[in-house]
This record gives sequence, structure tokens and C-alpha cells, in this order.
Amino acid sequence: MKDYNLIIVDDHSMFLEGMQSLLETEEEYNIVLGAKDGKETIKYLEVNPENKIDLIISDISMPEINGIELTKKIKEEYRSINMLIVSMHNDVEMIGQLIRHNVDGFIPKSANKAELLEAITSILNGEKYFSKKIKDVYFQKKRIKKEEKIRLTKREIDVITLIAKEYTTQEIADKLYLSKHTIESYRKTLISKLNVRNLAGLTKHALKMRYLDV
Repeated sequence: MKDYNLIIVDDHSMFLEGMQSLLETEEEYNIVLGAKDGKETIKYLEVNPENKIDLIISDISMPEINGIELTKKIKEEYRSINMLIVSMHNDVEMIGQLIRHNVDGFIPKSANKAELLEAITSILNGEKYFSKKIKDVYFQKKRIKKEEKIRLTKREIDVITLIAKEYTTQEIADKLYLSKHTIESYRKTLISKLNVRNLAGLTKHALKMRYLDV
């Protein structure tokens, strides 16, 4: 008797059949359903409540109920079932939605068999699994979006640039024709606004945002 019951969901017949064939060669996995969308999957779970399902492997873009909606419903109503997304999509908003719905893993359709089996094994062992490609896309775009949200005024850029060039507070004040107290206020505001701890952090930000010619 096989150890784990799996459902595979994809509206592309060739990929669905390929995934089924690949996993059926593994002794521990029993493919109980190959579904074309989330609606068919939910219907199966409702009609067969006695069947214990350990993992659903699903695409994102599908008719009726897509992979994101399916993940949300499964995690709300069938909490013992794990969800692994295998998709060609790597949109940061989609990844974010899936993470918020407590998806257990996400790998691209370009992943090889070894990574697919690693993802399945990790998830069935109670761990989360996100491929390096998915993590890189997600965190890079999150970082860019975070930086894009931070808008410095021209005067703040002037101050942070001079701080990074190691000007003293008095020298910055003299150069910008402002009071020393005003420069100190700018410095405190910048530290808070950029979420850094000290002047070294401001210098790093200035370098990263290319306020300095290096």
C-alpha cells in the first residue's frame, strides 16, 4: 500500500499526464485524481470525504477555480491537506497571495524531477519548500517595491550625500546655508525614514541609491 495520496491539478492535459506518469513511478505516492481545475478538485473532496489526501499539486492559471483560490479554500476548509504550486508564473503579487493563504510550497514548471521530489518530500515532512528561483524573484521585487516607496526630498538627498562624504554636521550646515540644529533634525528624520541605525547606515543607503559618484 502506498504511503501518500496525491491530487494533481492542471488544465494542460500534456503536463497533467506527464506529472501523473512521473509520480506514479515513485513507490510511496498514489495519484487519486488528475483534475483540470480547482472546481473539479473541490467537488472530489466533497464527494469523497473518507479519502485522506496528503498533498495537492496545482498550477495557478486555470478556469473556474484557479490555484490561488484553490489554495485559499483548501487552507480554510481542509487544513490537513498540503498545497504545492507548480507554475510558470513568478509574479510577485501571486506569490504574495499564496504565501498569505499559507501555501506549503512553490516551484516553477521548469524545475527538474529531483527538485519536484525534494519539494514533495519536504512538504510531507512538515516543512515549507520554495525554489531558489521563486524566492529570488519574490524578495528582489519586494526589496525594489520597498525602496520605491521611500521618497526623499531634494534637501534630504543633499544632506545624506554630504553625510556619506563624511562632512561634519557644522560643515553640512554651512554648505547648505542651514542651521546646525536643522541638519541634526534632517539626520534624525533620515535615520527613521530609511530604517537604519546610524550614519554608517545612511552612507550605505546613499551608495545603494547612487547618490555618490564612486
